[in-house]
Amino acid sequence: MRWKGRRLILIEVGVVVAIALILISIVPVLLSGFRLNLLGRFLSLAIVALGIDLIWGYTGLLSLGHGIFFGLGGYAIAMHLKLQVPPGELPDFMELYGVTELPWFWTPFYSFPFAVIAVAMVPAILAGLLGYLVFRNRIRGVYFSILTQAATIIFFNFFNGQQGLFNGTNGLIDFTTLFGATVSDTNTQFVFYSLTVLFLAASYALCRWLTSGRFGRLLIAIRDDESRVRFSGYNPIDFKVLVFAVSGAIAGIAGALYALQSGSVSPRAMDIAFSIEMVIWVAVGGRATLIGAILGALLVNYARAFLSEQFAEIWLLFQGALFLIVVTVLPDGVVGWFRTQGIQLFQRRQQIATYPSIEENSEVQHERQNFRN
Repeated sequence: MRWKGRRLILIEVGVVVAIALILISIVPVLLSGFRLNLLGRFLSLAIVALGIDLIWGYTGLLSLGHGIFFGLGGYAIAMHLKLQVPPGELPDFMELYGVTELPWFWTPFYSFPFAVIAVAMVPAILAGLLGYLVFRNRIRGVYFSILTQAATIIFFNFFNGQQGLFNGTNGLIDFTTLFGATVSDTNTQFVFYSLTVLFLAASYALCRWLTSGRFGRLLIAIRDDESRVRFSGYNPIDFKVLVFAVSGAIAGIAGALYALQSGSVSPRAMDIAFSIEMVIWVAVGGRATLIGAILGALLVNYARAFLSEQFAEIWLLFQGALFLIVVTVLPDGVVGWFRTQGIQLFQRRQQIATYPSIEENSEVQHERQNFRN
């Protein structure tokens, strides 16, 4: 059994590595620069979907505020990019709003290593602090979702109203160089795309590791019956805070990769609607599947891109209809349906295919004749 488990792990690792190599080496040859950039953005959104599946699908914490962590990660890397100016000068938008001195909290972002660390650590610390304050009071269920949604409103309004610090509604845009390379250059964007693929694979591996074994079973136990877990001698607060912090860090990394490829970050990343969209991605793909979160993010965003091009005025209706269909017809998502009803349907067809051979069996016919007599 142990060798069989290791064999399955090796197969899964091989599949992930093969897909990553295909995305990095073959897909760029088949797609144009615009389509490749679009795919890179959607893959970064798939990373944040993994984080939501970790806390919602496996731990039962429905967060409607992951746009906060996504946006903070984007702002962290964007602040470093906006500081790529000649010594003594300020980012262009600060001069526009009359700022004469660089704010103190901007200064550390001159350092690229600090900015990279802040991309993951700032969202993780915020998520851990918020989670501790909420979970220690045993707030869960819909009340937890409402609190995360309220936090989204606070952060959205704060960043939206700080013109001199974060350029307000417009956000941080017009990135120029990074390590001397032009950010918008095709080769630079390919590097960002490749990094997104690698971080997606790493995020999947991390979530797969966390949801496997004893720790993964404990997360599922917290989701299904938290009171019984507490009575068994475990403290669910510690585990929920840890998972929420990890999920926040994953969202921050996704936000930074998205900002690098889109060339901007704004308070719209912290909008309530965007955080709800993240949940829709996971719901469509399938909760507690990981791979479903990735497929859901890609499917919904590609559908949105196509429908917005073909039906610019009514594409939101299609998105709403898709969510209603998933909730009513496919409550477990596409992957969840395939794992349950899809496989059973296939097995049922196999049984029907073998039934005539049973009818033709001479012993069966003999027993049926004796039973009638």
